[in-house]
Amino acid sequence: MTTDDDGAPYDPDLMAAVSDLGDALRGLVDASVRTTVPAGELHEAAATVRAVTARLGASVRPLTRLPVLDDPVRFRRVFNPVTGVGSALAPPLVLREEPGGVVGEVTFGPAHEGPPGFLHGGMSGMVMDQVLGAATIRAGLWGMTARLELDYRRPVALGVPVVCRGRVVEHGGRKSLVTGSMALAAEPDRPLVEARAVFVLPREELRAAYFAEVTDAAGRHAPPSRPTDATAPAAAREDRP
Repeated sequence: MTTDDDGAPYDPDLMAAVSDLGDALRGLVDASVRTTVPAGELHEAAATVRAVTARLGASVRPLTRLPVLDDPVRFRRVFNPVTGVGSALAPPLVLREEPGGVVGEVTFGPAHEGPPGFLHGGMSGMVMDQVLGAATIRAGLWGMTARLELDYRRPVALGVPVVCRGRVVEHGGRKSLVTGSMALAAEPDRPLVEARAVFVLPREELRAAYFAEVTDAAGRHAPPSRPTDATAPAAAREDRP
């Protein structure tokens, strides 16, 4: 077994295999939206993909069961659609801590295209939601997105490195206010997208209801929670959700 810096164990061989498959799938998605091969080759490729899908589908987990490699408390989600190394949908974005928040660089490809040559605005929202949520967790807080606002200053080009940042600017009770930006890595001080979000820790009874069926990989009930000052009864507030 291997551990994260803070001691969370995982199977390194399985992690390597999941990462390898995720990388291969991202390559497949990229090729599928750029290819100009004839229709016959597309049909043959589709048959091959369906055969692989059947192999992988021979053993699957329930939707309510966390993957064995996941550790939500340490923000390790291997199939997350933004940061997951095993996800065909993820760019993937790799985040790290920086003073006061989090930062990460990513390059978007044609699978994430909106206007020709530029990132889809909805993808910008999903990525910034993830970045701001990561900043919240890195600050020792936890919550679900109650509000997300974006200002699209300029379009985000595909195929060039982009830097994303997020930081908590205010928190109290169950609520955290988080801000962030997306910019070209070559021009990090010229925001293309600016984001603001409110994350709220759901009340205990709502958490119980939302995650009543969630289990860990062994089938044990494992609802997400964060034992921080935001969960202390003295700090409880009637914010939503």
